[in-house]
Amino acid sequence: MISANPFKEFRDACKKVLHDALNELYPQISIPPISLEQPPNPEFGELASSMCFELAKQTSEKPREMAENIAKAIDASRFPLIQSVDAAGGGYVNFHVNLSEFSRLTLESAMTLDAEYGYVKTEKPIKIIVEHTSVNPVHPIHIGQARNPMLGDTLARILKARGHTVSRHYYIDDVGRQSAVIAYGYEKLGKPKPEGKPDHFIGVIYTITSCIMEISRLKKEMEKGTEENFELQQQLDDWMSVADELKNKFPKLFTQLLNKISKDEDPESEVSKLIRGYESAEEKAKQLIREVCQLCLEGFRETLSRAEIFYDSWDWESDVVWRSDVAKVLDKLKKTPYVFQLGGILEFDADKVAKDFNLKQKLGLAEDYELPSLTLMRADGTTLYTTRDIPYSIWKFQRAEKVINVIGMEQTLSQQQLKLALYALGYTEQAENFVHFAYNLVRLPGYRMSSRRGRYITLDDVMDEAIKRAYGEVCKRSPHLPDEDKHKISNFVGIGAVKYALVEVDPTKPVIFTWDRVLNFEKNSAPYIQYSHARAHSILRKANRKPEKPNYSLLTNPLEREIILTLSRFPEVFVEAAENLKPNTIADFANALADKFNTFYNALPVIKAKPPELSDARLALVDATRIVLRNSLSLLGIEAPERM
Repeated sequence: MISANPFKEFRDACKKVLHDALNELYPQISIPPISLEQPPNPEFGELASSMCFELAKQTSEKPREMAENIAKAIDASRFPLIQSVDAAGGGYVNFHVNLSEFSRLTLESAMTLDAEYGYVKTEKPIKIIVEHTSVNPVHPIHIGQARNPMLGDTLARILKARGHTVSRHYYIDDVGRQSAVIAYGYEKLGKPKPEGKPDHFIGVIYTITSCIMEISRLKKEMEKGTEENFELQQQLDDWMSVADELKNKFPKLFTQLLNKISKDEDPESEVSKLIRGYESAEEKAKQLIREVCQLCLEGFRETLSRAEIFYDSWDWESDVVWRSDVAKVLDKLKKTPYVFQLGGILEFDADKVAKDFNLKQKLGLAEDYELPSLTLMRADGTTLYTTRDIPYSIWKFQRAEKVINVIGMEQTLSQQQLKLALYALGYTEQAENFVHFAYNLVRLPGYRMSSRRGRYITLDDVMDEAIKRAYGEVCKRSPHLPDEDKHKISNFVGIGAVKYALVEVDPTKPVIFTWDRVLNFEKNSAPYIQYSHARAHSILRKANRKPEKPNYSLLTNPLEREIILTLSRFPEVFVEAAENLKPNTIADFANALADKFNTFYNALPVIKAKPPELSDARLALVDATRIVLRNSLSLLGIEAPERM
């Protein structure tokens, strides 16, 4: 017998015998849904029920007395996975697993199902779009933004393994000021061929152009002689220091752009003209902005492919605008009671929608909290990002039943307003299946990033540094390996380390990115888990045999018991990660399993264990651990190496 979910088999058996005993002893009681918890101490069994504390009130018994009666009434002989049932504490019913039978079920299920073990399929598969990354195409992806693709890719992998049809989408934010600024600077330079990686080159142009324009704007503001001159002077001083940095780093580009932009009387109006021209699909603006965006996206694809992150669809924000989808949605919204004019600006009353549809609690908001209105259109007729996101969301729901937007926590308000706009337009079911997967920032101790000022550390640089550091570790640990193998190993170790570091922290908490933690071979890191997987492979390779006559009843050591129970729970951990969108739980699980396996490895012999039946049983345990570590890493998009 094999099972896709061994611990659930045990849990279901415990629920069944408990339900039968309650029916027999207390036919007058209406039995509530049975829930079982994991006791804090292994001596209390693997599962426990606290139902007696509530049910005893209906029988005039003490909870402990009721628990003892239930334990005596249970006949576990029909269920081979249950060893025994007893009463404990003030009224708990504890269930103890038959370790021999359970070991057989767990280890043989893992070895038989192999690459599919743990990936329990949903009974209701649906089409899901996971939109992630969506970094503006004006500079390279930096480490502060890199958490998004790592989380989004892991979510997509988990949901696909669960049996859903998953499509990964990248939303290209090419409409608005940032894209117009980079296009303006790029055109001033005569549309040059990129020097080096295209997104890095575009990022430099964007930063220099932004800096020159900001200095020009601040100087003009100061010439007006307002009371805010002191504050403006501080801002100008800051930007002048940025200009000095850029001039020293990129003297040729800076001088060229400064000379060209200085000839324009009003650079800001030129950029505004580009913004309006692009939104209205003027051919010249279209060609210019698309060209510069494509260059940046070329660099993004190269960066993300290094991390094995790919997309099924690249969706242009401008296409949504040019199809007149935005205009159509605005017309529909105007017909609702939730849109009003405020000084020539079109506003959406999000709070009124939340009240009318009784949605405050569902959105996690206090009833007395007033949601700010959403600006739909500026006085000059241009729309805002969230406005354009409404028709794009409707477009996505024409292709999927559920949409997950992986977007930072700072966008929570705009995502709530977007959801409320769907309700207002009558897309109730879609709004219910619209998920904002929010995540916190990445922090580098002692370093403050600013994309506009060009102060950032690119994801490319981080991966390069991780690979370099990993190479040093591999050389130290495996000096006998050929250099080609060392470079190959350091590549997947370094990149895996970065991915794991950005996923393993609870998404609601910030990631503190330090090299000591990211590339730790001794605990809680991808290299540590990869090393554990390679160690399991090494044992199996040295044994050079399959376990022929394993006697699972010999696996009695507490370390063995702990690993078997952990392996059996992997499917339940996976289901929770998929249903509750918790990718970090997979990382936590893999690390915990690696900890247990390394303790086992250091304490007990495997190949030389006596008798041979024990050696075979431990080999099966090692093989099942290898499989589960690999399957866990696969969900994280991290390679599981055979050698390190």
